[in-house]
This record gives sequence, C-alpha cells and structure tokens, in this order.
Amino acid sequence: MIIQFFRKKLTSFQIIIIGFLGLILVGTILLMLPVSVRSEYGASLETALFTSTSAVCVTGLVVKDTASYWTGFGQAVILALIEIGGLGIISVAAFIAMISGRKISLLQRSMLQDSLSAHQLGGIVRMTGFIFKFALAVETSGVLLLMPAFCRRYGVSGIWLAVFHSVSAFCNAGFDLMGDKTGSFSSLTSFAVTPEIVIPICLLIIIGGIGFLTWEDIALNRYHFKRYRMQSKVVLVTTGALIIIPLLLMFLFEYSEGPVRDRFFLSLFQAVTPRTAGFNTANLGSLSGAGSILIIALMLIGGSPGSTAGGMKTTTAAVLLANASAVFRRKKSVELFGRRIEDNTIRIAMTLLTMYLTLPVIGAVFISMAENLPVETCIFETVSAIGTVGLSLGITPSLSLASHLILILFMFLGRVGGLTLIYAAVSSRSTEVSLRPVEKIIVG
Repeated sequence: MIIQFFRKKLTSFQIIIIGFLGLILVGTILLMLPVSVRSEYGASLETALFTSTSAVCVTGLVVKDTASYWTGFGQAVILALIEIGGLGIISVAAFIAMISGRKISLLQRSMLQDSLSAHQLGGIVRMTGFIFKFALAVETSGVLLLMPAFCRRYGVSGIWLAVFHSVSAFCNAGFDLMGDKTGSFSSLTSFAVTPEIVIPICLLIIIGGIGFLTWEDIALNRYHFKRYRMQSKVVLVTTGALIIIPLLLMFLFEYSEGPVRDRFFLSLFQAVTPRTAGFNTANLGSLSGAGSILIIALMLIGGSPGSTAGGMKTTTAAVLLANASAVFRRKKSVELFGRRIEDNTIRIAMTLLTMYLTLPVIGAVFISMAENLPVETCIFETVSAIGTVGLSLGITPSLSLASHLILILFMFLGRVGGLTLIYAAVSSRSTEVSLRPVEKIIVG
C-alpha cells in the first residue's frame, strides 16, 4: 500500500532523492554504533552524517581518518555505502529485484532511465545487468592487480586494502585505509612513484568515470569507432584530452624537477584523480596558483554521464566548447561529430555551468567568513564537495558544524545532480511555447 502511494504521488526524480537520503540515514545510524569506532564511544552525529554522506555521494572528504578512526565493521559499512552510492541506489534495488525473480515495473524502468541518464527506456533492464557484471569484473581485476603490492608491504591485511581501494577507486570515491600505516589523511602519498599502485588506481578511476553507457557501446561495437553513438565519441575524446593535456602541464610546470619517471607518475595521478576520485599522491598545498586552478577546473568538469563520477560531466564541457566554437565561427547550429546538438541541451549545459560556478563560490564565501580562512582555500573545498571529488587542502576536519553542513549539502547536490533536485522540486508540466513578443538584448 505504501509503495503504491509513493508511485502515485512522487516523480522518479523525487524517489531518487528520497532513496539517497534514506541510504545516508541508514549509513549514519550504522556509523554511530560503538562497534563502528575504535574508541569506546560511538561517533558523533556530525561525524557519522558527514562520513555517510561522503561515502554515499562517492566524494571522499572526511572529518576523521578512515583507517585509524573506524573499525573493520565501520570500514565495511563505508565500503558498502560507496558501492551502492557509486552504482546508484535505484540500480542496486532493480538488480536485487532482478536476481530475486521479480518483474521490473514501468515506473521502475523510468526511474532507472533517469538515474542512469540513459537515452531510451527500451533495454534498460539489460543495461542494469550489464552494469553489475561490468563493475564486478573491473573491481575484481583491480583487487588482483593491487594485491601483490599491498600484500608485499603489509602481509595478509593487504587483501582487505586491495578490496577497499579497488572499489573506492572504481566508484571514484577516494576513501583510503592508509592512515594507520603512513599517517593520518596521508592517502596514497607513500605510493606516489609506485607503478604497481599508481597505474591500477588510475585505470580504475578512468574506467569508472567513463560511464556504463559508453562501455556498453564499446562492448557492442568493439573497435569500430565510427559505429559508436555520438555521446560515446564525445566522452572518449574529451576524457582523453582531459588526461593528456593536464598530464603535460603538470609534467612541464608543476613537477619539473627530479627523475623523469617520478615526474611522470606524479603528473599522471594529479591529472586523473581530480575527475573525481579524491585520492592523492602529492602535497596539493605546494601547487602553484596555476596548478590549483587547473585542479579546480578538472574537479568541476568531473566524469561522464551514467558513471560513478560527479561534476558537470565531460559531455557538458564538450557542448559548451562546441557552442563557443559555433558562436566564434558564426554558425547557426552547434555540431559534434557530424551531429547537430539540440538547443535544449545547450541551455541545460549553460545552466549546469552557472550552477557549478556560482554555488561553490557562495558556499566558500560563507565558510571563509565563518572560519576566518582565505576564500581561495575554501573554494577548493567547496568545489571538491560539489564535484564529489574528495581532494582537500586539509581544512575540512577542523571546520565548524555550519561549514560541514554546507559541504554535506554540496556533496549531496553533486551526487544526485542539481537538475534532479530542481526537477524534483518543480511540478512536472508540459512545456508551452511562449507567444509573447520578441525583443533583442545585446550581450557580450
């Protein structure tokens, strides 16, 4: 009866938001249990809520070091939240229904389409099965690649480290378990130039950030690039550019001294992790102003639609660049790979850009005023939160409750999507064509 009530009263966007909120609540309760914390007292509501939100929203910002503060049970809860949050709570619920033999209703298929940003409703159930098979295969491969290096250094406990970091990297979460081994909040800095760790982690981040829709397209069409959907082509080309260009810039200007091999691994990781993984192998505070801006730009762009990553998305950045190119060349239509982009898609891209540029700045101003911190440092944290990245300049653990609530809100908004929140808040109505008179306004 309750389910039928929700089906009739709520839109798919509202159900998606309620699902994420419910998962965050469950995670908060579990993390507040004494069994979840190494100390004799349970975690505070603030700590549990922040950690649960960060895990569900696959962000990686933390107020307590994951390895030294949480017990094995608490770490397992965090890992489960990361997995469910990364794959999507609607997808997980649908997959459970599938393996239990239940039929997927039309409403559930519609919710799956919205949560996965799928092009069409047809084949959405098959797509869900592909997601879980693909995720299992990639995460298992990640465990097998990471295990030798971790076990060689930490013995049997390296198995758990390999499992945790493989899932965290594929889901672009950025949570790590190195705090009790290499120092609190140290992330992967002790493996900065260790290829057995750096390369698998980078691959997992990239694979998770490309998106399941693109991987399904690749699985169907193999090496025939011309047969790919236009979106898949945009995702692959944009992703490649967003790795290669920052890698070269980091290599030439940020890490210009030392052995070439070490500089390459440092540059590669800092080019990959901002979109939107949150692991770290270098001191971000030592970056130049230009390097920090580059990291912020990568965090804002993020991964691709239908992926485990957050941010504006690579397709949004590509559409914005294509639109600018069309304006400069005085073309009436915006095109990518021989296909015209709809005007509505361009408006959505501009709206997302506006949201991702203004909200972090507003939040950073409030945090700066409340904490008496440089606004530039606060912008880095707010962008990291709304981009669900998890990189930090080290100020998050010491912030007040009010500032933590701002970051919690941004992490949630970044995971479910700003437009999802707007669509959930605004009643769905059929769009009407305006018959009001047109008048020109000069811009630029």
